Amino acid sequence: MNDITLPKAVDHFITATNAHDANELAAVFGDGATVRDDGQTWTGEAEIREWIQGHLIDPRVVLTPTSFAHGRLVASGDGDFPGGPLSFALVFDIKDDQISGLAIEPV
Repeated sequence: MNDITLPKAVDHFITATNAHDANELAAVFGDGATVRDDGQTWTGEAEIREWIQGHLIDPRVVLTPTSFAHGRLVASGDGDFPGGPLSFALVFDIKDDQISGLAIEPV
C-alpha cells in the first residue's frame, strides 16, 4: 500500500474495505468498539455492522492510503457517492490487534 507501514488492524480494515467484505470488516473491531463518522456515533457490533453496510459496503468504498502516523491514516476514498474521490482522516485506537475506536473526518 504505497510503501506505508500500517498496524495489522489498520491494514486488515483497508483490505476488508476494499474487498467489500462486511464480515471481515466487522471482525477487525473489538468488543465495545465505537465509530464516529458523519456527526454520529455507532457502538458495539450491531451498530458498527449497520455503519459498515451503509457507509462502506453499499457505496462500494475503496480507500487508498496516502500517509499514516500516530494512529492517523489519511486516505483517498472513492466509491458510489457524489463528489468522490474525497480525502479522509481516519484516527484509529487499537487494542490487542483490533480497532477499539475509529473517528473519520474529511481532510
